[in-house]
Amino acid sequence: MEKVTRFGVSLEPDLLKKFDTLIEKKGYANRSEAIRDLIRKELVKTDVEKKRGRVIGSLTIVYDHEAGDVAHKLLHLQHSRHSAVRSTMHIHLDEHDCLEVLVVEGKADEVKSMAEHLRALKGVKYGELSLFTLSV
Repeated sequence: MEKVTRFGVSLEPDLLKKFDTLIEKKGYANRSEAIRDLIRKELVKTDVEKKRGRVIGSLTIVYDHEAGDVAHKLLHLQHSRHSAVRSTMHIHLDEHDCLEVLVVEGKADEVKSMAEHLRALKGVKYGELSLFTLSV
């Protein structure tokens, strides 16, 4: 078993009550598990923001496939950066709109740049990039 260090945390009663309600709602076994998860989340966020190392994540976009040849441009951009696109899933939402989820991996700055180019295409209505690192 990995060695752990115990330490104390002081919180105002109202904040602790809200935290306990949150961790119960999310299904944590105890406060320690919830605090560890929050710490890991912030460490990953910092690594991604500072563009350190390799990242993996997803890019979710919604677009009108009839607008400005967007489907062709999306496909071309994905192929031109094929080493960063690990997998894709395409869903037809209605007769015009599509949802595409790309699993992406690579250097943080390169993945972010690719996501920005994809989101900026005419016809893309929404784009959200979610990244994490395995360093934590």
